[in-house]
Amino acid sequence: MDLFFAVTFWFATAVITLGLAYKIRQYWRSETPLKIPVTPAPTTASGVVLRMLREAVLFESLFKSNKWIWIFGWMFHFSLLLVLARHFRYFQDQPWAWVTLIQPFGKYAAYPMLIGLSGLLLRRFVVDRVRYISSPSDYLMLIMLITIGLSGLLMQLFFRTDIIAVQNYFIGLVGFEIPPFPSSSLLILHLLLVALLLVVFPFSKLLHAPGVFFSPTLNQIDNAREQPQQAFKFNQPPPVDATDSRGKHG
Repeated sequence: MDLFFAVTFWFATAVITLGLAYKIRQYWRSETPLKIPVTPAPTTASGVVLRMLREAVLFESLFKSNKWIWIFGWMFHFSLLLVLARHFRYFQDQPWAWVTLIQPFGKYAAYPMLIGLSGLLLRRFVVDRVRYISSPSDYLMLIMLITIGLSGLLMQLFFRTDIIAVQNYFIGLVGFEIPPFPSSSLLILHLLLVALLLVVFPFSKLLHAPGVFFSPTLNQIDNAREQPQQAFKFNQPPPVDATDSRGKHG
């Protein structure tokens, strides 16, 4: 079991690291032939930075389109951020001061995280137009996230796990060592699902996390009149040189 989980998490870490690097490089290199910012859009670079900050932190466009989805989505994402930050202590001998400071907040963040996820899952069942466009993977991702959060909460409340042993195990993995694994059925389920999530993350819709920063509808300056762009023209022959005899007729 010790070796199995060590190899599993080393593999999962490699997949998410390389997968994210590849996808971000792909996004970065993708050309945008047209100016297509969603209006009203900022007309300066600093305005775009502020717009992206509001989008990443407050989910501004989602707030404008659907308040209920915004409530559940923001509740889930902000709570998840606290929960992930709280888990930094499992990878440090002496946790940073801010990691220690947020422990009480991260502890109770599991509740709004599960409420937000449940609301997003329920929406896919009860809203006809959302159910129509939902694929099996949409349901599976939400169910997997709920199971991860619920198993972690159960270990926190009822099925106590030796967190010192868990901490020592993952600190060892960071140093490419294999300490004894703290065996627990609920912990095994929790960690297996986390490893699976790391593996599928770069290839799933969850990739909207970094992808939002590369959205041309959000990250472009509205200066099409000042700096017009020539659209790509597909399936058209290249321009003929006036000196080329192939362009002459008769």
